[in-house]
Amino acid sequence: MTEPILVAGGGIGGLATALALSRQGFAVTVLEKAAAMGEVGAGIQLGPNAFHVFDELGLGETARAMAIHVDRLRLMDALTAEEICHIDLGAAFRARFGAPYAVIHRGDLHAVFLAGCRAGDAISLRTSAEVVGYEQESSGVVALLADGTRLRGRALIGADGLWSKVRRQLVGDGAPRVSGHTTYRSVIPTEQMPESLRWNAATLWAGPKCHIVHYPLQGWASFNLVVTYHNDAPEPVAGKPVAAEEVFAGFAHVHPLAQSIIRQGRDWKLWVLCDRDPVAKWVEGRVALLGDAAHPTLQYLAQGACMAMEDAVCLARMLRAHDGDVAPALAAYRDARLLRTARVQLQSRAVGDHVYHPAGPHAALRNSIMAAKTQAEWQDTLAWLYGGPQEETR
Repeated sequence: MTEPILVAGGGIGGLATALALSRQGFAVTVLEKAAAMGEVGAGIQLGPNAFHVFDELGLGETARAMAIHVDRLRLMDALTAEEICHIDLGAAFRARFGAPYAVIHRGDLHAVFLAGCRAGDAISLRTSAEVVGYEQESSGVVALLADGTRLRGRALIGADGLWSKVRRQLVGDGAPRVSGHTTYRSVIPTEQMPESLRWNAATLWAGPKCHIVHYPLQGWASFNLVVTYHNDAPEPVAGKPVAAEEVFAGFAHVHPLAQSIIRQGRDWKLWVLCDRDPVAKWVEGRVALLGDAAHPTLQYLAQGACMAMEDAVCLARMLRAHDGDVAPALAAYRDARLLRTARVQLQSRAVGDHVYHPAGPHAALRNSIMAAKTQAEWQDTLAWLYGGPQEETR
């Protein structure tokens, strides 16, 4: 029996990889360190490129039915409460990119992938199975698990996130870069959202060293609320409960209407945002990195999960194109994905600096440039990002 491809990590990227590989005829074993398969977080934005991946994985109809298709991306001035600009996501946008722009609960999206993985017999899911290292062999690779287990496969894909143990061995570049931006997350019932702001939009309020994002979730039962303050936080933090007073302290200078949104938040948790500089070393023999393990990015293009899903499809295509010959297939995958993901990493940083957080003349320049764009110009601006994974192997 042919040995499976091992995937470290059972998040969205890891499960998408398993599905993509199984659809190309490969057996897969997913190794998840947690005791149960699940996903932490609330809302996630899905550009058209994400839906191209769903379609390729046979999940397009399910994802479209579950997500909320927002009408606009809205950029608001957090100091004046005036709209700076918006991007219309209607018929012309969908025709241009062949898919909608939507929002979904991260747990719901993970559940879609998990159900897809469980539906076939080519994918094995193992929990309490943390990959802490690997050993290369001429015809395979051995994944080393935290409990001492040695598991052999034909390849190992490190989809184990920002703090990837596979990356630690493969790249060895230390801890992620701390951005100094602290994000606070909450979900509020729709009836608690100020009625005048219950927009069918993914809305960004941009202010000096801070921003607010909100959009509806789960059939309009709730609103996702994410607020970020550039407070020069020095150390990584993930999912720490925090008092509402601490959250509000970073937004005392914004317009009362923007403040009224934050006041509705409950059960806040904080994350200090981290990323890494782009690197070219994703592959070592039969081992490759994928998603945040390869190219962790800040949230400012809303593309972290989308990039991981694109990686998954590209990886599976390359393995099929090379008839399962692992080493050249993984090298081709890296070459196909490297520049696109590096652009996302670097441009996400730039968007955070120049769109989300500027003040004074810098913010006035942002407003002038972005307000002047026509809808056709916005589509041209976004074409590189939303064109879809099919462009990666042309």
